Amino acid sequence: METQELHRGRLIDHIQLVVADLPASRRFYEAIFAVLDVPIGGSADDYFWADELFVSTADSAAALGQLTGRHHLAFQARDRAMVDAFHAAGLANGGKDNGAPGERPYHPGYYAAFVIDPDGNNIEAVYHGEADRSAASVEIRF
Repeated sequence: METQELHRGRLIDHIQLVVADLPASRRFYEAIFAVLDVPIGGSADDYFWADELFVSTADSAAALGQLTGRHHLAFQARDRAMVDAFHAAGLANGGKDNGAPGERPYHPGYYAAFVIDPDGNNIEAVYHGEADRSAASVEIRF
């Protein structure tokens, strides 16, 4: 498997989700990543990846035969419109609403939406607002 670019100094190097229905997951993630401007980096019959997210089947050589548990992943968006588009794309491609786009009390300007993916993961898109453009997405919500 190739990599697009190596980023040293990040807290997270990569994340793997092991899913029950790879085509459903791929449809969901391709749709939300299209609106977040994140390309799918590669794929095979039993996995696909985008940036530092690797998604595979349980019988993939990259997995240990077990589905991963429920996770919360937050992806950064460029603006509020991108958060809105993420939410709509997620719902239209097998996701379930877990929080419509809107301001959250985490800090001023925190605008986010939450969608449950086909395997029950809580997937978020967040825009931190103009006043806090340098802030990283570190919020954890279970």
